[in-house]
Amino acid sequence: MSTSSFHHDQPDRTGLLLVNLGTPDAPDRASVRRYLKEFLWDPRVVEVPRPIWWMVLNLVILNTRPARSAKAYQKIWTEQGSPLLQISKQQAQALSAHLGDKHGDELQVALAMRYGTPSISQGLDELREAGCRRVLVLPLYPQYSASTTASIFDEVTRILREWRWLPEMRFINHYHDDPAYIEALADSVRTWRAEHGDAELLLMSFHGIPQEYFDKGDPYFCECQKTGRLLAEALQLDDSQWKLSFQSRLGPKQWLQPYTDQTLQELGKGGTRSVQVICPGFSTDCLETLEEIAMENQEEFLHAGGERYEYIPCLNDQAGHIEMLGGLVQRHVTGWIEAREDPKAVLERARKLGATV
Repeated sequence: MSTSSFHHDQPDRTGLLLVNLGTPDAPDRASVRRYLKEFLWDPRVVEVPRPIWWMVLNLVILNTRPARSAKAYQKIWTEQGSPLLQISKQQAQALSAHLGDKHGDELQVALAMRYGTPSISQGLDELREAGCRRVLVLPLYPQYSASTTASIFDEVTRILREWRWLPEMRFINHYHDDPAYIEALADSVRTWRAEHGDAELLLMSFHGIPQEYFDKGDPYFCECQKTGRLLAEALQLDDSQWKLSFQSRLGPKQWLQPYTDQTLQELGKGGTRSVQVICPGFSTDCLETLEEIAMENQEEFLHAGGERYEYIPCLNDQAGHIEMLGGLVQRHVTGWIEAREDPKAVLERARKLGATV
C-alpha cells in the first residue's frame, strides 16, 4: 500500500493532472519499441483477446514497426527532445501561470503521459506531495474515445487502488463542443489565413479508431463530426469549402472513413489545387501531425496533382487555448476552491491532541 509523509501544517490544495498520450524517450529503435509495447498492449487501444494479441504484438509488430517508427520520429525530433513532451510542458506551465493568477498556489498543476514518462503515477505522486486532497484529471483529448480518455481513467484508478488515503476525484471526459475550444480553433485558422492566404478547401483530419469500436457504442465519431460542423460554422464555410477525414489507421481492419491519405489523393486528382489541413482532435503537435500530416500527406496531395498544401499547427500553448483550458478547469473545480484555514492553526490544534508532525 502506497504511503507518503504527512504534516498537519501542510496546505490543503486542489490538484490538476494534465494528461497527454505520451512519447518515446528517444528516437531510436529500443526506445520506440519500449514505448510501443506499453501503448499497444493496452486493451483499450487494441481490443483483441490477449493470448492472440500477445503473439501478434511480440512476434510480429515489435520486430518490424519500431525501426520504421524511429525513422519517423527522427524527422521531427528537436534539440529539446520530443515535440509532444516539450509542448505539453509548455502547456502545463502556461496553464499553471494562468490559474495561479486567480488562485495562487491553491491549485497545483502536474503533467503526465499515459504511456512513457512522466507517468500518471509520477504525476499523482507530485500532487499528493504538494498536499492536494482533491484532484481533477484533464485528458488533453477534445473528443472522447474509450481508446484514449477511458484508458487514462483506467490507469488513474489502477494507481489509486494502491493508495491508503484517496483524494476526492473529478474527471473531464471531453470538450469537443466547448464554445471557447471551437473559437480557439477558428482563430488559429483565421490567423494562419491572414498570413498565408486562403485555400480552396479546409480539411479537418482526426485520428481514427477501428469502425467496430464505433459500432459498439464509442461516441468518438459523432463528437468529431460535431467539432467539424461547429468549426465550419464559426468560419462561415459552406459544404464545398471543407471536409472531414480520419488518419493514422493500423492493421487490416476497417477504420473510420473517409481516410485522410485517400481523401488527399482524390482531391489532388480531382483538380483541387490548394488545401489547408487542421487536426482538431490533437491538442498538441506530435508525430501524427508533424510527420504524417505535414510531411507524408503533403507528398500524397502534391504527387496526385495538387499545387499548394499547408498544415495549420495544433493549438499547443497558444494564449486562446490556455485561456480555454483554464475556463474548463474553473468550471470543473467549482465548489473545491474555497478559503483555506491557516495551516499553522491546524498544526497547533493537532499538537494539543498529541500529534508530533
